[in-house]
Amino acid sequence: MGETKTAFWSAAGVKQELDNINTSMTYVGFGRISGSNEADPLDMPSIFVLNQEFYHKFSPDWKYSFALSYRRQHEYDESFEENKQDAINQEFRFYIRLQYTADLGTVRWTTTLRQEARKFYTDDFAEVPDGLQFRTRLKTQLVVPLDNAGVNSVAGSAEALFAIAKDNSEGWGNFEYKESRFCLYYSLSLKDIPVTFDIGYMNDLIGYASDTYDANYIAMDIIVKDPF
Repeated sequence: MGETKTAFWSAAGVKQELDNINTSMTYVGFGRISGSNEADPLDMPSIFVLNQEFYHKFSPDWKYSFALSYRRQHEYDESFEENKQDAINQEFRFYIRLQYTADLGTVRWTTTLRQEARKFYTDDFAEVPDGLQFRTRLKTQLVVPLDNAGVNSVAGSAEALFAIAKDNSEGWGNFEYKESRFCLYYSLSLKDIPVTFDIGYMNDLIGYASDTYDANYIAMDIIVKDPF
Protein backbone atom coordinates (compact mmCIF):
# COMPACT_ATOMS: atom_id res chain seq x y z
CA MET A 1 0.00 0.00 0.00
CA GLY A 2 2.86 2.40 -0.76
CA GLU A 3 5.32 4.07 1.59
CA THR A 4 3.98 3.84 5.13
CA LYS A 5 5.14 2.69 8.54
CA THR A 6 1.92 0.96 9.62
CA ALA A 7 -1.20 -0.11 7.73
CA PHE A 8 -4.52 -1.89 8.18
CA TRP A 9 -6.12 -4.29 5.69
CA SER A 10 -9.60 -5.81 5.86
CA ALA A 11 -11.39 -8.07 3.37
CA ALA A 12 -14.63 -10.01 3.06
CA GLY A 13 -14.89 -12.91 0.66
CA VAL A 14 -17.06 -15.73 -0.61
CA LYS A 15 -15.48 -19.12 -1.35
CA GLN A 16 -17.72 -21.41 -3.40
CA GLU A 17 -16.96 -24.98 -4.45
CA LEU A 18 -18.26 -25.36 -8.01
CA ASP A 19 -17.59 -29.12 -8.08
CA ASN A 20 -14.99 -31.55 -6.71
CA ILE A 21 -12.06 -29.89 -8.48
CA ASN A 22 -13.10 -26.28 -9.21
CA THR A 23 -13.53 -23.41 -6.72
CA SER A 24 -14.44 -19.74 -7.02
CA MET A 25 -13.10 -17.09 -4.64
CA THR A 26 -14.50 -13.53 -4.69
CA TYR A 27 -13.48 -10.81 -2.26
CA VAL A 28 -13.62 -7.09 -1.70
CA GLY A 29 -10.96 -5.41 0.43
CA PHE A 30 -10.10 -2.04 1.92
CA GLY A 31 -6.81 -0.68 3.23
CA ARG A 32 -5.68 2.33 5.28
CA ILE A 33 -2.20 3.62 6.09
CA SER A 34 -0.55 5.58 8.89
CA GLY A 35 0.40 8.54 6.68
CA SER A 36 1.86 11.41 8.67
CA ASN A 37 0.76 9.78 11.94
CA GLU A 38 3.10 6.77 11.90
CA ALA A 39 1.51 5.15 14.96
CA ASP A 40 -2.03 5.06 13.56
CA PRO A 41 -2.61 2.45 10.80
CA LEU A 42 -6.13 3.87 10.25
CA ASP A 43 -4.99 7.45 9.67
CA MET A 44 -5.55 7.80 5.90
CA PRO A 45 -7.44 5.90 3.17
CA SER A 46 -5.21 3.84 0.90
CA ILE A 47 -6.76 1.20 -1.34
CA PHE A 48 -9.93 -0.52 -2.53
CA VAL A 49 -9.67 -3.99 -4.12
CA LEU A 50 -12.14 -6.18 -6.00
CA ASN A 51 -10.84 -9.65 -6.86
CA GLN A 52 -12.22 -12.74 -8.62
CA GLU A 53 -10.25 -15.99 -8.74
CA PHE A 54 -10.96 -19.51 -10.00
CA TYR A 55 -9.05 -22.59 -8.76
CA HIS A 56 -8.68 -25.93 -10.52
CA LYS A 57 -7.26 -28.93 -8.64
CA PHE A 58 -5.73 -31.29 -11.19
CA SER A 59 -4.09 -33.75 -8.76
CA PRO A 60 -4.22 -34.45 -5.00
CA ASP A 61 -1.25 -32.12 -4.39
CA TRP A 62 -1.36 -29.64 -7.28
CA LYS A 63 -3.73 -26.89 -8.37
CA TYR A 64 -3.62 -23.78 -10.51
CA SER A 65 -5.74 -20.64 -10.55
CA PHE A 66 -6.30 -17.50 -12.57
CA ALA A 67 -7.74 -14.19 -11.47
CA LEU A 68 -8.81 -10.70 -12.48
CA SER A 69 -8.45 -7.80 -10.06
CA TYR A 70 -9.27 -4.10 -9.91
CA ARG A 71 -7.48 -1.82 -7.44
CA ARG A 72 -8.04 1.87 -6.73
CA GLN A 73 -5.33 3.49 -4.61
CA HIS A 74 -4.74 6.96 -3.15
CA GLU A 75 -1.43 8.60 -3.98
CA TYR A 76 0.32 10.91 -1.49
CA ASP A 77 3.46 13.03 -1.63
CA GLU A 78 6.28 12.73 0.92
CA SER A 79 4.36 14.81 3.46
CA PHE A 80 1.26 12.65 2.88
CA GLU A 81 -0.69 15.55 1.47
CA GLU A 82 -2.81 14.46 -1.50
CA ASN A 83 -1.55 15.46 -4.93
CA LYS A 84 -4.76 16.98 -6.31
CA GLN A 85 -3.68 16.60 -9.94
CA ASP A 86 -3.11 12.83 -9.72
CA ALA A 87 -4.61 11.67 -6.43
CA ILE A 88 -5.85 8.25 -7.56
CA ASN A 89 -3.90 5.38 -9.10
CA GLN A 90 -5.97 2.66 -10.81
CA GLU A 91 -4.66 -0.85 -11.43
CA PHE A 92 -6.03 -3.70 -13.50
CA ARG A 93 -4.34 -7.00 -12.71
CA PHE A 94 -4.40 -10.47 -14.22
CA TYR A 95 -2.52 -13.31 -12.56
CA ILE A 96 -2.04 -17.05 -12.69
CA ARG A 97 -0.93 -19.15 -9.75
CA LEU A 98 0.52 -22.65 -9.42
CA GLN A 99 0.42 -24.34 -6.00
CA TYR A 100 1.90 -27.51 -4.57
CA THR A 101 0.67 -28.71 -1.18
CA ALA A 102 2.20 -31.45 0.98
CA ASP A 103 0.99 -32.79 4.32
CA LEU A 104 3.78 -33.15 6.88
CA GLY A 105 1.88 -35.02 9.56
CA THR A 106 -0.76 -32.54 10.71
CA VAL A 107 1.14 -29.58 9.21
CA ARG A 108 0.26 -28.43 5.68
CA TRP A 109 3.09 -26.98 3.58
CA THR A 110 2.21 -25.01 0.43
CA THR A 111 4.59 -23.55 -2.17
CA THR A 112 3.16 -21.04 -4.65
CA LEU A 113 4.46 -19.51 -7.86
CA ARG A 114 2.41 -16.52 -9.03
CA GLN A 115 2.86 -14.50 -12.22
CA GLU A 116 1.13 -11.13 -12.56
CA ALA A 117 0.50 -8.65 -15.37
CA ARG A 118 -0.34 -5.19 -14.00
CA LYS A 119 -1.57 -2.12 -15.91
CA PHE A 120 -1.79 1.29 -14.19
CA TYR A 121 -3.80 4.43 -14.99
CA THR A 122 -4.62 7.76 -13.40
CA ASP A 123 -8.13 8.49 -12.15
CA ASP A 124 -9.19 9.64 -15.64
CA PHE A 125 -7.45 6.67 -17.37
CA ALA A 126 -4.43 8.63 -18.55
CA GLU A 127 -1.11 6.79 -18.90
CA VAL A 128 1.42 6.84 -16.05
CA PRO A 129 5.20 6.21 -15.97
CA ASP A 130 6.03 2.51 -15.64
CA GLY A 131 2.37 1.85 -16.43
CA LEU A 132 2.88 -1.78 -17.46
CA GLN A 133 4.53 -4.24 -15.09
CA PHE A 134 5.12 -7.97 -14.92
CA ARG A 135 5.70 -9.33 -11.43
CA THR A 136 6.76 -12.77 -10.19
CA ARG A 137 5.99 -13.92 -6.65
CA LEU A 138 7.37 -17.02 -4.90
CA LYS A 139 5.78 -17.96 -1.58
CA THR A 140 6.10 -20.73 0.98
CA GLN A 141 3.59 -21.27 3.78
CA LEU A 142 3.06 -23.59 6.75
CA VAL A 143 -0.39 -24.09 8.31
CA VAL A 144 -0.34 -25.62 11.80
CA PRO A 145 -3.62 -26.82 13.38
CA LEU A 146 -4.08 -25.96 17.05
CA ASP A 147 -6.72 -28.62 17.76
CA ASN A 148 -7.90 -31.96 16.39
CA ALA A 149 -11.17 -30.54 15.08
CA GLY A 150 -9.45 -28.06 12.75
CA VAL A 151 -11.26 -25.08 14.24
CA ASN A 152 -8.14 -23.13 15.23
CA SER A 153 -4.95 -22.87 13.18
CA VAL A 154 -1.89 -20.69 12.68
CA ALA A 155 -0.26 -19.94 9.31
CA GLY A 156 3.20 -18.52 8.72
CA SER A 157 4.54 -17.52 5.31
CA ALA A 158 7.43 -15.88 3.49
CA GLU A 159 7.19 -14.42 -0.01
CA ALA A 160 9.70 -12.80 -2.39
CA LEU A 161 8.59 -10.46 -5.19
CA PHE A 162 10.45 -9.65 -8.43
CA ALA A 163 9.28 -7.27 -11.18
CA ILE A 164 10.04 -5.67 -14.53
CA ALA A 165 8.30 -2.50 -15.76
CA LYS A 166 7.94 -0.67 -19.07
CA ASP A 167 8.49 3.08 -19.09
CA ASN A 168 6.52 5.05 -21.69
CA SER A 169 9.66 6.71 -23.09
CA GLU A 170 12.58 4.46 -22.12
CA GLY A 171 11.07 1.01 -22.69
CA TRP A 172 11.59 -2.03 -20.49
CA GLY A 173 13.77 -1.87 -17.41
CA ASN A 174 15.53 -4.74 -15.66
CA PHE A 175 13.92 -7.71 -13.95
CA GLU A 176 14.73 -7.00 -10.29
CA TYR A 177 14.02 -8.09 -6.73
CA LYS A 178 11.56 -5.67 -5.12
CA GLU A 179 10.44 -6.82 -1.67
CA SER A 180 9.78 -9.66 0.78
CA ARG A 181 6.67 -10.25 2.86
CA PHE A 182 6.55 -12.20 6.12
CA CYS A 183 3.13 -13.08 7.56
CA LEU A 184 1.69 -14.74 10.65
CA TYR A 185 -2.07 -15.42 10.75
CA TYR A 186 -4.51 -16.97 13.19
CA SER A 187 -7.65 -18.57 11.68
CA LEU A 188 -10.91 -19.55 13.33
CA SER A 189 -13.09 -21.85 11.18
CA LEU A 190 -16.47 -22.27 12.81
CA LYS A 191 -18.23 -25.63 12.55
CA ASP A 192 -21.81 -24.49 13.17
CA ILE A 193 -21.73 -21.81 10.45
CA PRO A 194 -19.59 -21.88 7.25
CA VAL A 195 -17.43 -18.89 8.10
CA THR A 196 -13.69 -18.45 8.64
CA PHE A 197 -12.22 -15.46 10.52
CA ASP A 198 -8.57 -14.47 10.06
CA ILE A 199 -6.46 -12.00 11.97
CA GLY A 200 -2.82 -11.49 11.22
CA TYR A 201 0.35 -9.47 10.88
CA MET A 202 2.63 -8.83 7.91
CA ASN A 203 6.08 -7.26 7.76
CA ASP A 204 6.76 -5.89 4.28
CA LEU A 205 10.52 -5.50 3.73
CA ILE A 206 10.99 -3.29 0.65
CA GLY A 207 14.28 -2.82 -1.22
CA TYR A 208 17.66 -4.26 -0.32
CA ALA A 209 21.12 -3.37 1.03
CA SER A 210 21.25 0.24 2.25
CA ASP A 211 18.06 1.19 0.39
CA THR A 212 15.67 -0.77 2.62
CA TYR A 213 12.60 0.17 4.61
CA ASP A 214 9.74 -1.82 6.04
CA ALA A 215 6.04 -1.48 6.81
CA ASN A 216 3.94 -3.25 9.43
CA TYR A 217 0.43 -4.40 8.52
CA ILE A 218 -2.46 -5.56 10.66
CA ALA A 219 -5.11 -7.56 8.78
CA MET A 220 -8.60 -8.91 9.45
CA ASP A 221 -10.54 -11.08 6.98
CA ILE A 222 -13.81 -12.96 6.90
CA ILE A 223 -14.59 -15.73 4.39
CA VAL A 224 -18.05 -17.24 3.86
CA LYS A 225 -17.81 -20.78 2.49
CA ASP A 226 -20.29 -22.33 0.04
CA PRO A 227 -23.27 -20.00 0.55
CA PHE A 228 -24.91 -21.14 -2.72
